[in-house]
Amino acid sequence: MTNNDSYWRGLAEQVLNDGRITADEGLAILRSDDAELLDLLAAAYRVRHRWFGNRVDLNFLVNAKSGLCGEDCGYCAQSRVSKADIPKYKLLTADEILDGARTAAERQARTYCAVISGRAPTDQELDTLGQLVPGIKAKYGLKICFSVGLLTLDQARRLKACGVDRINHNLNTGERFYPRICTTHSYEDRLRTLRNVREAGMEICCGGIIGMGEEDADVVDLALRLGELRAEAVPVNFLLPIKGIGLAGAEQAASRLNPRYCLKVLALFRLANPRAEVRVAAGRELHIGPLQPLCLYPANSIFVGDYLTAKGQPPAEDYRMIEALGFTIGNRT
Repeated sequence: MTNNDSYWRGLAEQVLNDGRITADEGLAILRSDDAELLDLLAAAYRVRHRWFGNRVDLNFLVNAKSGLCGEDCGYCAQSRVSKADIPKYKLLTADEILDGARTAAERQARTYCAVISGRAPTDQELDTLGQLVPGIKAKYGLKICFSVGLLTLDQARRLKACGVDRINHNLNTGERFYPRICTTHSYEDRLRTLRNVREAGMEICCGGIIGMGEEDADVVDLALRLGELRAEAVPVNFLLPIKGIGLAGAEQAASRLNPRYCLKVLALFRLANPRAEVRVAAGRELHIGPLQPLCLYPANSIFVGDYLTAKGQPPAEDYRMIEALGFTIGNRT
């Protein structure tokens, strides 16, 4: 434990002066004494405030194709190794996807996120999704983010040409731990997709899942790698141990999370990615619970509504939380 808050103030100043945190400093964040938590959050807030003020950007997610996936990602309820009881369906109709955009606008979301399960999109899926983008943007003014699996450079360019703003493709964990959560594609496969997204001229949305049995060093590795990639958006998920998922020991691993550690994780990702839209995503309701308002001191973004295969808290509770903090909801301009 440090003697006072000078260490965390100094770390924030280092980041504000365009310095990058080291792996040792990242570990110090995750392993800091709980008594220092408010000082750490204050340091992370200074960095958050520099680029985002007190704005909270809302995102709305639609699970546009559920289950039916041939990959073996152990954390995912939609993978081929999962026995979770979830809806399984092919790509939603155009009207259903457009209805999701309407809901996103009604809920004051800035970004509409459409996700399809599977290793990679088919040409027909890309055509269907891409044709909807111009109309959604013209009618609702939403930013568009697609999460469609592995992408070639040609596929990424097709989506860019349709007006897609960013692609979500999570690294999920550090490189060392990755083979423990998936074997049907590699960490390098995911990095290749991210390089293709960047070369095509779209923003990168890339984050991870905490609580899968990884070590602190793996969390730090992920946070620093995202900083190297200069991801514009960084969603931070906390594992939801849905019954039936393929990850061995998922429930035990997730049970090790506590609200204080989760807040330290968010502070780490903010300090490692100072200019990124850091989003506290799935699992915040379960793992952070009554301390959720504190999430918005390091993070500046949340999903409003449900996740892929799990319910989120009612949007009204999110609006009340933001208002109580004295923060404001980001607009779509």
